[in-house]
Amino acid sequence: MIVKLVPIIIILFISACAPTSNIAPSATSAMNQQLEMAPSDPVVVLGPGDVIDVKFRFLPELDYEQTIRPDGKISLQMVDEVTAAGFTPEGLDKHLTQLFSSKIKSPEITVVVVSLANQVIYVGGEVLTPGVLPLAGQLTALQAVVNAGGFKETAEPQNAIIIRKGEDNQPIPILVDLQKVLNGGDTNGDVLLQPSDVVYVPKSAIAKANLFVKQYIQDLILFRGVSLGFSYELHADNNN
Repeated sequence: MIVKLVPIIIILFISACAPTSNIAPSATSAMNQQLEMAPSDPVVVLGPGDVIDVKFRFLPELDYEQTIRPDGKISLQMVDEVTAAGFTPEGLDKHLTQLFSSKIKSPEITVVVVSLANQVIYVGGEVLTPGVLPLAGQLTALQAVVNAGGFKETAEPQNAIIIRKGEDNQPIPILVDLQKVLNGGDTNGDVLLQPSDVVYVPKSAIAKANLFVKQYIQDLILFRGVSLGFSYELHADNNN
């Protein structure tokens, strides 16, 4: 009886792993909108430890190199403490221009990034060596996977996901088909990574099914409960 149920259990499990369309239209629409809105070009967001140079076009005596403190702030003449962490360099330009507009007539300010600290990305899922990787220069999702040892045999590269921090630290999912990139069909789909991005490679449905068979059928039933199960079945047959 137990042995006969094994194929049925496997079929039910694989069916459960298969994609389903029973998702509320509003939820699907929201996710699609998120994926469409997800930025693909790298964006520099300033943080603690980053070194910036604040330059005044007509007032070089006010130029000042600053290291963003752990509290996210810098100190500047005339405006004192200013929060710099969380801004892009362009955004900090505009913010400082507004602050200095009441102190200086028509200020023209440029924020130059001297160096960036703690620029890392994370690679997880079905890769050989998941973990934290440094982000030095431009790095794509596929390059990050290669640097993490490559895909496991159980990986599903066509459904890889990049999780990126959006506004107010809200996660933005970006679906990438790395299998297509590997096949040379769509190199534009290999997204450039940004600091703190998470690249996650899921396990394939077949791998999940095999794991299910091993853990719940082979280990729990065939090795632990088979003698009791068959003795019951044989006893029942003898009654017939």
